[in-house]
Amino acid sequence: MSESQTPSVSKSPPSSMAGDAATRPYDLFAPAIEYAVDVAQRNILFWDVMRQRGNQYREHLAQIAPNVLDYEVEFIVDGRQLERPVNYGLVRIVPPEGVVIDPTRRPFVVVDPRAGHGPGIGGFKADSEIGVVMKAGHPCYFVGFLPDPIPGQTIEDVGRAEAVFLEKVIALHPKADGKPCVIGNCQAGWAVVMLASVRPELFGPMIIAGSPLSYWDGVHGRNPMRYSGGLLGGSWLTALTGDLGAGKFDGAWLVQNFENLNPANTWWMKQYNLYSKIDTEAPRYLGFERYWGGHVNLNVEEMQFIVDQLFVGNNLAAAKIQTSDGYPLDLRNIRSPIVVFCSEGDNITPPPQALGWILDLYDSVDDIRSHEQTIVYSVHQQVGHLGIFVSGGVAQKEYSEFSNNIDLIDVLPPGLYEAIFERKGADTANPDLTSGEWVMRCEERTLDDIRALGGNDAADDRCFAAAAKVSEINLALYRAFAQPLVRALANPPMAEWMQKLHPLRITYELFSDASPMAAMLKPMTAWVREHRSAASPDNPFVAWQENTSEQIVAALDSWRDVRDRFAEQTFFTIYGSPALQAAFGIDPASAQPLRRPAKDPWHQELLRERLASLKALMAVGGLNTATVRALVYAGKCRGAVDERGFEIVRRLRREDVGPSLSLVEFKALVREQFYLLLIDQEAALAAIPQMLPEDAPARQQMLNIIRRVLAACGPLDGEDQARLARITRLFDPGDTTAGVEKIVPISSARREIESEAS
Repeated sequence: MSESQTPSVSKSPPSSMAGDAATRPYDLFAPAIEYAVDVAQRNILFWDVMRQRGNQYREHLAQIAPNVLDYEVEFIVDGRQLERPVNYGLVRIVPPEGVVIDPTRRPFVVVDPRAGHGPGIGGFKADSEIGVVMKAGHPCYFVGFLPDPIPGQTIEDVGRAEAVFLEKVIALHPKADGKPCVIGNCQAGWAVVMLASVRPELFGPMIIAGSPLSYWDGVHGRNPMRYSGGLLGGSWLTALTGDLGAGKFDGAWLVQNFENLNPANTWWMKQYNLYSKIDTEAPRYLGFERYWGGHVNLNVEEMQFIVDQLFVGNNLAAAKIQTSDGYPLDLRNIRSPIVVFCSEGDNITPPPQALGWILDLYDSVDDIRSHEQTIVYSVHQQVGHLGIFVSGGVAQKEYSEFSNNIDLIDVLPPGLYEAIFERKGADTANPDLTSGEWVMRCEERTLDDIRALGGNDAADDRCFAAAAKVSEINLALYRAFAQPLVRALANPPMAEWMQKLHPLRITYELFSDASPMAAMLKPMTAWVREHRSAASPDNPFVAWQENTSEQIVAALDSWRDVRDRFAEQTFFTIYGSPALQAAFGIDPASAQPLRRPAKDPWHQELLRERLASLKALMAVGGLNTATVRALVYAGKCRGAVDERGFEIVRRLRREDVGPSLSLVEFKALVREQFYLLLIDQEAALAAIPQMLPEDAPARQQMLNIIRRVLAACGPLDGEDQARLARITRLFDPGDTTAGVEKIVPISSARREIESEAS
């Protein structure tokens, strides 16, 4: 029997059937004996799984390019061969047998996080981001990395390499209907948006999953990790750790920070879950531990940038980061749709940290529109941080819907939307227009919806700003007085031993075949597997075991809550001091936002020019333009875009019926018509008749398409019917059945955009 096989289990009969206690008194002890045998066997099997875990860890680290991808790959670009070499690479995912890829569909590029663990979590199993992307017919690529960075490599170098990767993917798919969709997981999310802010032309829609972009934000009593930088005195400890590592930062420290957030799971539940289900849980446990134990390193320059500019400084959302050649990283420069996926159950990246940057950068939804940006967000209610990337349920629902509807997201008019998923049922209209078990629609939202998810007030921001100032001072003091001595004493052999002796690594090394215990454990395990006898579920000692476990978890959770409350109170007591804030030039009484980037005067000028050029297009265009304008107008009152309506358009395009436009052309036309209706709805509608051809059948065909698209989501309500009636009269003045349109006030967005431009 191989190590990965599950032992055969012989369960004892329930203790209630063991015999009559009056005639067989010794049976009173039967449950205890049964449980004792079970415990002894479970202990041996448990420690054997730990031995397998240790062996797996050693084998994983011995690989040149360790990863946990569940797919065959084809190497495309080696980042070590670039002009500015990095330890990253681009591979193509080879589709499994039976998976058909459509070469005309846009490719996906999955970028995994380098935040302590090795690559592969995006393709960890069949029900994963990569799995559902290929199931939807998209070509898929993966950006991974080696365990050790290239000496001198920086975060900017990694960004330049990823730009090369995207250029290569685009070159490999010249017939694709759109630029690549890039999925950035966790740490890779902020790296992706930083690159997109300086190279927007490389990107199609991007999905930013579980990625903190606004690092100060959170909710009191719920997000303790954001206080760590201030409580540790800032980023000087990062510099010290890197110096002791001879220029490398051990990613195991990042993993340990994550584990400290939930001591009940780290110290008890993860192991107890294996122990209590030892006959079935081992394969799943070992599969995950292969990823969890794959620690990687970063250069100290990379880690220092991350802590100073992001975790403590929070400079990304404030547009305060610049490239080495002075180019500002302003997320308002991104032109592709940004899909933000986060979860209320994520204690690493809670929704305020995933979405707070929107409030930092924009005054209103119309401000978002004036930058021609489309932002879609989705908030899961319970999945944890790792579940965002590895949960099969999340992959089959959210990622599957994103993959199947990425073109819909790409053509959405500029604005702020929330992706809503509804399970298909008997009352779902036109279920054949959806590809999965869910129906996705994007509903319009305002900044108040983002604020409702929680975030900082001005007083909170002043505290974090003071912590950032303290960090700068402590780092400068360390570099001036301690760093020269530390670097003189540190050396590569010492750094290597410190890494091997890290508490997380020790737990893997101690229980491998290198341990003296292994020789004795193997024969015992073989015997137990052959004679396995599990306790019956109704054994009273099993119930006692479960109850004891629950009490241990409750105690550890209580200790965690006390610890986190104390950390939060300490942070705000120290950095909320008016004297401390005043000493650092922070006005303790100011209610002004500390992170709001300045308005770009060039943007205002470009907005005025754009407004003038749009007005000149009011009556320009033919049948396609008139049809798209009518569709945008007719659907505006709904405040949502449903995948079923877009599927109608997609099918008509495949059949060469309707507007003969590529996806890129269709997207540009939708945006143009959206802005024209926003600027002057009445003038835009009045211009439609002169844009239509004399050919009545062609006009009628387009009118039928408009009706089909609007009816895809179900019966039309009164407002829909009124708008359709007006469109019908514009396309077919002789139609006397069109009815009367209800007059709808022009959106305040028109007034706000015009006032801003003036």
